[in-house]
Amino acid sequence: MQRCFSHWITALLLSAASLTAHAVQVEFRPVGDGVYAHVGDTGARTAQNEGLNANIGLVVTSAGAVLIDSGATSSSAADIARAAGRVTSQPVRWVINTGGQDHRWLGNGWYKAQGIELIAHAQAEADMKSRGNDHLQGLKTVLGSKADGTVPTLPTRWLQGNDERLELGGVVFEFKYRGGAHTPGDMMVWLPQKEVLFTGDVVYVDRMLGVLPVSNTRQWLATFAVIEALKPPVLVPGHGRVANLAIAQADTQAYLLALRAHMKQAVDGGADVTAAVKSFDAKPFMRLLNAAELMPGNASRTYLELERE
Repeated sequence: MQRCFSHWITALLLSAASLTAHAVQVEFRPVGDGVYAHVGDTGARTAQNEGLNANIGLVVTSAGAVLIDSGATSSSAADIARAAGRVTSQPVRWVINTGGQDHRWLGNGWYKAQGIELIAHAQAEADMKSRGNDHLQGLKTVLGSKADGTVPTLPTRWLQGNDERLELGGVVFEFKYRGGAHTPGDMMVWLPQKEVLFTGDVVYVDRMLGVLPVSNTRQWLATFAVIEALKPPVLVPGHGRVANLAIAQADTQAYLLALRAHMKQAVDGGADVTAAVKSFDAKPFMRLLNAAELMPGNASRTYLELERE
């Protein structure tokens, strides 16, 4: 353990000199007993935020620390690790990837080089392999040299079931998977002893969610149903402020329900996709950041999904 800790500290010191001039500011704030969250930018990926426009989690146990998501680049991964070091002297033992979007896992390579275990759901593997290089090229366009050294690196441990349970230092981690959401491998991390839920990209707060070509809104809602069953007092969404169930329902679930109901009616009634998108009542959701930009694509992709069902 001492050797691992020394290796960890050395890696942080070596990375610090090269990152000080341009690193994004990551700060973990407490959300529970030994549980912390960094709330990222709610806007787009920029050179200033180094593509880290998402929330990251940290759980401290007596046997080591656990990070929830690894950041979008090697650079931001190292900054996340340094931020964790400001909270605890415990070495990071695990990094959990909650899904296949870039800021959930493209920082993995930095952690793997430190010998840290990388954990994700098995249903994320194909998506990571398919889109990882495209994600990286997109980040390079925005970040330039700040993406240097980033190599798509797959997790080292794949979870298989809908409900998996691991324990570290007496802290229980329960993993909830119901077929994906924003990406096929999206899963949530529930800490039953702490009553804190990390949702990954299942929940967006304050900003509009994104329905991608790989998203599945039906499974997304099935995953959300798990949140309703858990009734977590503290919910750390994938994007936006730390929240509760009511806020998550208003900013994520209500939109998905409205979108699916409208598009089902359009498909069943024989309306074409253009008419269906134009007739969707977006007013209740225009308060969310990025709504105007994301709404048309979300609507059209949901229509196409309903056509396939």
